[in-house]
Amino acid sequence: MTQAPPADWLHHLADEADAAFLYRELAQAERDPGRSKIYGQLAEVEDRHVEAWQTLLTEQGHTVKVPPPSRDARIRAWVARRIGPGVVLPLLLEEEGREVKSYLSLYREAPEGAAGPTALKLARESKEHAERLAAIGGGAAEPWHKTGAGGFLRNVVYGFNDGLTANFGLVAGMIGAQGANLGSHAVLVAGVAGMVADALSMGSSGYLAAKSEREVFEHEIAMERDEIKLMPELEGEELSLIYQAKGIPAAQADALAAEVMKDPERALAEKVREELGIGEATSTPRREAWVTGTATALGAFIPVAPFFFGRGPLVIWTSFALAMLSHFAVGAARSFFTGRGVVRSGMDMFLVGLGVAGIGYVVGEWIVKLL
Repeated sequence: MTQAPPADWLHHLADEADAAFLYRELAQAERDPGRSKIYGQLAEVEDRHVEAWQTLLTEQGHTVKVPPPSRDARIRAWVARRIGPGVVLPLLLEEEGREVKSYLSLYREAPEGAAGPTALKLARESKEHAERLAAIGGGAAEPWHKTGAGGFLRNVVYGFNDGLTANFGLVAGMIGAQGANLGSHAVLVAGVAGMVADALSMGSSGYLAAKSEREVFEHEIAMERDEIKLMPELEGEELSLIYQAKGIPAAQADALAAEVMKDPERALAEKVREELGIGEATSTPRREAWVTGTATALGAFIPVAPFFFGRGPLVIWTSFALAMLSHFAVGAARSFFTGRGVVRSGMDMFLVGLGVAGIGYVVGEWIVKLL
């Protein structure tokens, strides 16, 4: 019985065929002669990629035809013809990035295997394609690297906001139910329990988010290390471009990049810092858990605090006033991240707090009446 061809090889063959088709369509749709020429050149390279996979499959005893364009490729081509190539350019850039990752992964799994040399060669050429597409579209040259660090202040603000809003709603609900023989001590117990639960929930979420972020960084750094090892000439060119972007003359930038590339670890440090934007001050999971959890607890404590000192209408109105002022303050603080006006952002959060209080109160009152 003849063994079926590897599914991932057929997948790569289909992807390369789609890419060749799309680049050819973009070349026809592009009005700028220079860009049209680049798309045509990329289509020719993708044709060679198709031939490479066909040859590899044939050598392993699998004769296959070039697959027709997929439905997704035909839709993208239709959009490019009617709206312009610029619309699908970001999608192609992402696709080239996925190919780089996939081919590097295929090479790492079996560098001496049948597909190893082909995968490495195609990874290099896909990387070059991404750089050429980025030059056309002005995007990131290496879209396969996904990084984005959190900030201390941002975690404080959003943790505080979460605790404040969630617990304010809980306290308002308990106050709404107070008419059914529930004293202020019940509000206090519910509020403290909600504060602890919110803090633990947000703290654990912060821990897991930071842990996931660290794992992403480690993965991206490992991939950059592989790229430096397997494609040193392309990485050296990128490093030179980074230096040139800082104002260093081209000849001097080339010489500096060549010197740095002699030491792979130094080159990795440069690329990680300059290209990936990963610094040494990235947060740790424990730090994120403590910061987020503590900020959440502080926010959740505000509507509860007055009930430690008494009971009655004055305490309830004091809790309401503190919570509403805090909502405005945290909304104003959020404007630092959103870029909106301080007053407008503060009023947005003020209205959110007012809505939470109203809904919580009505729901608490309604539930007790049902009981």
